Amino acid sequence: MILAAIDIGSNAARLLICETSFYKDGTVDFTKLCLLRIPLRLGFSVFDNGYVSDEKKKKLLETLKAYKILMGIYEVEAYKACATSAMRDAANGKEVLDEIFNETGIKVTIITGQEEANIIYETHIAEKLNENKSYLYIDVGGGSTEISLFSKNQTIFKESFNIGTIRLLNKKVTDEQWDHMKWYVKTYVRNYQPLEAIGTGGNINKIFSISKRKDGKPLSIDLLKDYYKEISYTPLDERKHIYQFRADRADVIVPALQVYISIMRWTNAEEIYVPKIGLADGLIKMLYNEMTAKPN
Repeated sequence: MILAAIDIGSNAARLLICETSFYKDGTVDFTKLCLLRIPLRLGFSVFDNGYVSDEKKKKLLETLKAYKILMGIYEVEAYKACATSAMRDAANGKEVLDEIFNETGIKVTIITGQEEANIIYETHIAEKLNENKSYLYIDVGGGSTEISLFSKNQTIFKESFNIGTIRLLNKKVTDEQWDHMKWYVKTYVRNYQPLEAIGTGGNINKIFSISKRKDGKPLSIDLLKDYYKEISYTPLDERKHIYQFRADRADVIVPALQVYISIMRWTNAEEIYVPKIGLADGLIKMLYNEMTAKPN
């Protein structure tokens, strides 16, 4: 079965197409056939002005037309498409998505921060780790940060905060918002120590790649602090050259590191695992579960 997920984030729009294979032992393989990312940067329009600009709307529409063609070529049987923080905040978000549906037939759902955290959880990363430990999922996006605590095969909490890389770059995050996230996290992880962090999102994936760590090996908080200091002191144009960052990665990676490091400090997490998955992977798994669920 070939499935697709479209994730319209505040920094980029992603298309993930997977082939799923079910085996007699009950395991399922999700083989990536196509992963495409277009840096639309909707958040720069929305978080400044409160709406999706005509220019951004046109680019989004053209992107989804291309995704529709690709899904046809790959013979996708079903898809899920969602939009996150920027579209949640956009005064014209529903109007833009209605136009997209009329032009492409692709139905995009604007999901809440809590729903976003739930979908990321669908990847079930922590279930593959030590069941006697506590793990904190941290997903930092352009518009929001989703945090979930998972302990002894149970979900303790899943929460979303309007603190994201583009909001931070645009100085749209208040001290009160930082203080609330700090209070919430410190309060609710207090009884689940020691814990380890699991980081998802394009920025932490990029840091993992340049670290040259082997898959499955965690990054230490000290290493993240070193990268934060090193990259933040490097001028933007030099960052792109030295670290081979795309233009839409070079600016947001510094505030992303700030968020990861802050949360790890508040929770005394010394290491962070980076499984290189994200919202689109969760959408695929959620869709697969829906497609294969037995009727009541």
